Amino acid sequence: MMIATDNISKTFYDSKRGEIHAVCPTNIVIRKSEIFGLLGPNGAGKTTLLRMLSTVLSPTTGTATINRLDLLKNQEQIKKNIGFLSGNTRLYGRLSPRELLNYFGALYEIPPPQIKIRTTKIFDMLDMWEFIDQRIEKLSTGQTQKTSIGRTILHDPPVYILDEPTLGLDILTGRTIIQFIRDSAAQGKTILFSTHYMEEAEMLCDRIGLMHEGNILDVDTLDNLKRKKNASHLADIFLAYIEEAA
Repeated sequence: MMIATDNISKTFYDSKRGEIHAVCPTNIVIRKSEIFGLLGPNGAGKTTLLRMLSTVLSPTTGTATINRLDLLKNQEQIKKNIGFLSGNTRLYGRLSPRELLNYFGALYEIPPPQIKIRTTKIFDMLDMWEFIDQRIEKLSTGQTQKTSIGRTILHDPPVYILDEPTLGLDILTGRTIIQFIRDSAAQGKTILFSTHYMEEAEMLCDRIGLMHEGNILDVDTLDNLKRKKNASHLADIFLAYIEEAA
């Protein structure tokens, strides 16, 4: 297993609403080379869970292991083992994608010849050659997202944690990123991503975690979820779980 959570949870405090249980104690296991999708509406707790696993947020309770490293004890090593795509990542607008990746390659202390090999592979995988030397501030939303993903995976980590990677993208860019996720898993990467697009989860995931109001309602393959709820569409399955939990 590459990711395993142990009753990990996150509670925030709001002066008006009091305690907000963004993520209730959660236990999931994700295997090597698996594409695992967290599916749920906005506010379900998906982003909070991913931010905890990426060391951006500290858990209120519990912990996790990533590539056998403890989340609370080995944060610096974990950062080297993951590529985290945040929904609010900001890039340097005055740089081009090529310059940005070269810059981050230097920060990662990757030897220049290896940076060239990695960036060439990334530009191929994400179909970026057309705009690699344009300033990022001039790029489209889809081109900027591809650049963000390129920065995320530049150091070639074994685990990708992607928060809504296709949100707001046109169909062609979304298709490129979906294929990139498939290809990465085929190359041995473990991928945890969040989405609220039912069709995307159906197309990509080896297993799906259904998340609602901070709780994981179930984790299983799509076929097994269909059998459990006697439904053929993921939207109907998800609604059935919500009604059952109410």
